[in-house]
Amino acid sequence: MTNKKTSSKVATQAAKTLKSKDSSKIQKQLAGSVLSQTKTNKTTSEEVEKIAQKALLSDKYSKKTKSLAGSALSQSD
Repeated sequence: MTNKKTSSKVATQAAKTLKSKDSSKIQKQLAGSVLSQTKTNKTTSEEVEKIAQKALLSDKYSKKTKSLAGSALSQSD
């Protein structure tokens, strides 16, 4: 099991993403996963891992999405 936790910088970005009405569904899914791993030992679910992998491998996703995806994947088992 991983013991990595979300950094405060990424947690802030994730919180802003969840509050923004302009954020995509994928951004919000990744942000929710990342925030749930702040100050806990929770790990990324298999479903979110797949979403994150897809985001990182595609050119169509923004830098913000890729940042959230990278954080989510770094906290997977």
